[in-house]
Amino acid sequence: MTDFGASLRMALGLVAGADPGLLRIVALSLAVSSAACVIAGAFGLTGGAWLAIARFPGKRAVVGVLNTLLALPSVVVGLVVYLLLSRSGPLGSWGLLFTPAAMIVAQTLLVLPVVAALARQLVADSLREADDPLRSLGAGPLTRALLVLVHERWSVVTLLLTAFGRAISEVGAVLIVGGNIDGVTRVITTAIALETSKGDLALALALGLVLLGVVGLVNAAIGVAQRAGGASVAAAR
Repeated sequence: MTDFGASLRMALGLVAGADPGLLRIVALSLAVSSAACVIAGAFGLTGGAWLAIARFPGKRAVVGVLNTLLALPSVVVGLVVYLLLSRSGPLGSWGLLFTPAAMIVAQTLLVLPVVAALARQLVADSLREADDPLRSLGAGPLTRALLVLVHERWSVVTLLLTAFGRAISEVGAVLIVGGNIDGVTRVITTAIALETSKGDLALALALGLVLLGVVGLVNAAIGVAQRAGGASVAAAR
């Protein structure tokens, strides 16, 4: 108990004193996860919107696979990206392994199914009411789907924040493809694992407190977006 209390006091001191090493780790974590969510958002929103309005044989199976990928283990994503980017892999010549770029690729693949699946469901649900009015205006299928995403912008913000929370709190994928190199690829979750194994509980606790703070802010932002979306619906009625 005494060791925990001492470590906690030191951790609070690191956070309050804005320790440079801690800030460097946090900054890289935020940069990697944000970049991954921007890329996943661009492809996932468009792909999910298209899947909501597309008609083709086997669509139900595709949707089932997409929904299954919501529970995709991060270590599996990390393994796949590692095999692709390793020297013997098809993309090994790019030299991306053990760099922040590899970590962005891994987190993008991890959260892409989340964005696409939630966007598909959002568009499908919204078009049940909005499809006929939009069709009467002459909008094509994909245009109608994208217009729904614009109209449901607060719901889109919510799903992107959900994806960000998933990205920044995972450890398996970034550890495998990033290597946890100090000052290069060390992010919050991998640093917590390393410092705990080394016995440096103060830094691990400090990073844990920061991660809890970030996740708390994300959840608060989701709540704000949901309330704003509800207010927009009420105003429209």
